[in-house]
Amino acid sequence: MKAWLWRHRRRTLAAVAALAIALGVWRSLPDPLFEQPLSSVLQARDGTLLGARIADDGQWRFPPTDQVPQKFRRALITFEDKRFEQHPGVDPLALARAIRLNLQQGRVVSGGSTLSMQVIRLARDARDRGYIEKLVESLLALRLELGYSKAEILALYAGHAPFGGNVIGLEAAAWRYFGRAPDQLSWAEASTLAVLPNSPALIHPGRNRDKLQAKRDRLLRQLHTQGALGEMDLALALREPLPVEPLPLPQQAPHLLETLRAQHPGTYRFHSTLDARLQAAATALVRERAAALARQDIHNAAALIVDHHSFEVLAYVGNNEWAVNNERGHAVDLIRRPRSTGSILKPFLYAAMLDAGEILPGTLVADVPTQYGGYMPENFDHGYRGAVPAEVALAQSLNVPSVRMLKQHGVQRFHEYLRQFGMSTLTRKPDDYGLTLILGGAEATLRDVAAMYANMADIARKDGPAAPIHYRRLKLLADGDSTGGKVAEISPGAAWLTLRALLEVARPNEEGYWKSFASSRRIAWKTGTSWGLRDAWAVGNTTRHTVAVWAGNASGEGRPGLTGATAAAPILFDLFNRLEPAGWFNPPAQHLKEVEVCANDGYLANGNCETERQWAPRDSHFDQLSPHNIRVHLDRTRRQRVDSGCERVAHMVQANWFVLPPGPEFFYRRHHGDYKVLPPYRSDCAGSGPSRAPIEFLYPTAGTRIYIPMDLAETKSRVVFEAVHRERETTLHWHLDDTYIGSTRTFHQRALDIPVGTHSVTVVDPQGNRLSRQFEVLAQER
Repeated sequence: MKAWLWRHRRRTLAAVAALAIALGVWRSLPDPLFEQPLSSVLQARDGTLLGARIADDGQWRFPPTDQVPQKFRRALITFEDKRFEQHPGVDPLALARAIRLNLQQGRVVSGGSTLSMQVIRLARDARDRGYIEKLVESLLALRLELGYSKAEILALYAGHAPFGGNVIGLEAAAWRYFGRAPDQLSWAEASTLAVLPNSPALIHPGRNRDKLQAKRDRLLRQLHTQGALGEMDLALALREPLPVEPLPLPQQAPHLLETLRAQHPGTYRFHSTLDARLQAAATALVRERAAALARQDIHNAAALIVDHHSFEVLAYVGNNEWAVNNERGHAVDLIRRPRSTGSILKPFLYAAMLDAGEILPGTLVADVPTQYGGYMPENFDHGYRGAVPAEVALAQSLNVPSVRMLKQHGVQRFHEYLRQFGMSTLTRKPDDYGLTLILGGAEATLRDVAAMYANMADIARKDGPAAPIHYRRLKLLADGDSTGGKVAEISPGAAWLTLRALLEVARPNEEGYWKSFASSRRIAWKTGTSWGLRDAWAVGNTTRHTVAVWAGNASGEGRPGLTGATAAAPILFDLFNRLEPAGWFNPPAQHLKEVEVCANDGYLANGNCETERQWAPRDSHFDQLSPHNIRVHLDRTRRQRVDSGCERVAHMVQANWFVLPPGPEFFYRRHHGDYKVLPPYRSDCAGSGPSRAPIEFLYPTAGTRIYIPMDLAETKSRVVFEAVHRERETTLHWHLDDTYIGSTRTFHQRALDIPVGTHSVTVVDPQGNRLSRQFEVLAQER
C-alpha cells in the first residue's frame, strides 16, 4: 500500500511539474513579440511609399504587415527553411545536420534554426548562440507555432529581420536597396534580400560583394531547378547587378507626414488618399515655380488638389522644400498655417447675398470713394468705376463694392456664414474683424479655403429635389470620412451663379495677367492678395477638381510683386494642366429661376427700361425695382425736360432715362462714353417731374469722424473735402458752419483747416440746389 501511494505521489508530482513547465513555456512567449521603435511611413492611395521617418533608435524599421510577397516567400523558404511548411517549429533533420557539421569542423558553422526559431531569436534579441539558447529557442518556436499561422510567422520574420546597416525588415530593405515596394521586386532582387539576413554585412559597398552575388546566384539556380524560373528568366536574373549603396527614401509629402505624426501619436503607417503620380508632379512643379519666385525674395509656396466628388486630397504640397531648422521656414506645413485671406472670401459673400435676395448677378453696386468709421477701402488699381454689376465686382475683385456689399449684408451674418462653411480660424468676435473681414482682416488656412471652394463646387453640381445638403470635409486618409459636416447655407443655385461669375472675366491692371494663364479649359478661379503684399492666393474649380495655392514668405515678410495673379496663379494653372480636362457645370435647373430685370442696372424691371432675363436662386426673394430708370418728358429737341406747366402735352416727347446718383455718375461716365446725363429743365419750367439731386459729396460721408494729423513740420494738416455735380462746368459755393469759404468750378475740392468739434459743410449751385453734410473733427492725442 505504501509503495502504491509513493508511486501515485511521484506520478502526480511529475504531472504537476510537466504542467508547470508547459504553462511556463506557454507564458514565456513575449506578448507582444516585438516592442522596438518603428519608423513612420506615408503611403499613396495605391500603396506607393511617399515618405518615411527613421525610428527613434536610428533604425529604418517599417511597421510590419501581414503580407509577404510570393517571390520573397519562395526564395526565403528555399534558402533558409526548406521544410518550413511541414515542421512544427523545430526541424530535427536540420538540427541533426547542423550538429554533424559543427562536430566535423570543430566550431559552429551551421545553426539548424528554422524560420520560427529565428523569429524567436529576433524577438529575444539574443546574442548567445550556445546550445542552451538553442534549446530555449526550440521550445519557444514550438510555442510560437501553436499561436501563429505559418503566414503570420513569415510576416514576423520579414518585418524584423536585419538587412544590413540600419535597415530592418523587408519593406525598408526593398525601398532602401531597390527603390520599390517588396511586391514589385524581381526574382534577382527578392533572392538578394532572402540571403541577406543570414549575413547582413555582405551588403556594404565594396566589401564581400562576390560572396553576396555567389549566394544570390546559387539561390536563383535552386529556384530554377524547382521550376520557379524559366531558362530565360534565370539568365536575365543572373545578369542583374547587386545594389550599389542604399537609396534615399522618397520625400514626396514630408510636411503631411509630420502633421499626421503629430495628430496621431502611436500610429506609424498612414495610408493616404494621395495620388502618387500627381503628388510627384505637383511637388516638382511647386518647387520649380518657387525657385523662380525666390529671385524676388518670395521663398515659400504650398498647394492642394482635391477631388470634390469624393473630397479626397490628391496632392498635398505643404511647402516647396523640406529642410529642418531652415531660416526660410521650409519645415513649416503652410497648408495648415493661418494666413491673411486678402480677397479670397469675396465669392462667399456674393453667394450669401444671392441667397438672401439682396442682389442679383447684374445688380449695380456703387464703386465710389467710401468711408465707414475711418475705414477707407481702395481698389487694387486705386481707381473707381462709379457703379458695376455685382458679378463684375466679384470677377474683377473690386474692394470698394465688396466692402459696401458687406456693410449691406452685415458682418455678424457673414461671420457666422463663414464658420458654418468650415472656416475654423475665426476665433474673434465679428466686431473685432469689422468690414475688413472681406479684405484680409481675417486669417484662414489653405486647407480650409480649399475645403470651402470644394464644397461650393460640389453643391453647384447638385440638381436633384430640394433636400438638406451637408458640407463635407477633406479626406486625407484612406479610412477617413468626408461626411458629417453642418447643413449647408448655400443653395446649388447660388453656388453655380458664383462659379459662373468667376469663369472668364478679366481682372483689371495687375489682375489682368490672369488671362495670359488661361487655357482652353473652363476654370472658375479667384485670387487674393493680403495687405502689405504678404500673402498670394489662387483657387480654382472645374467640375471635378479644386486646386488651391498659396505663395509668400513663411516669416510673413511682404514683397513687391507678391500678388495672387503674379505669384500664385501661374502655379494654379500649371497644376490644372496636370489634371484630366473636365467640362463645365450644368445649370442646376431645379434650384434656379428666371427674373426679368432692367438690362442696364440689374434691378427688377419697372416698365421704364429695356429688359433681360437673369438667373436667380430659386428660393431667393429679390424685390427691388430699378431706382435708376425713370420716365421723363422732353421738349421736341430732346435736349431739355419740360412739364405740363410750361409745355402742351401734345408737344411733349416721353423717354426712358438711365440716371445714376451724382457720385457714381461722376466716375461711371469716365468708363462709359455712351452714358447720357439727365437733361436739365427748360428755363420756363418749374420742374415737377421726377427729381434727382444734382449734387453729392464724395467726402465727407454722413457722420464722418475726422482725425487730422500733424505733418512733418509739426503743423496741423488740412482735410480735403470733395463734391460732384451732374453739370460738369457748373460752379459750387462752399460754406462751413454757414460761413462762406469760397467757390469751385468743374473740380470741386476744398482743403480746409477745421477746428476740433462738430461741423456742417454746405455746397450750393447757381440754381439754388444745396446739400449739407455733418461731420466731427477729433482732438489730437497728446
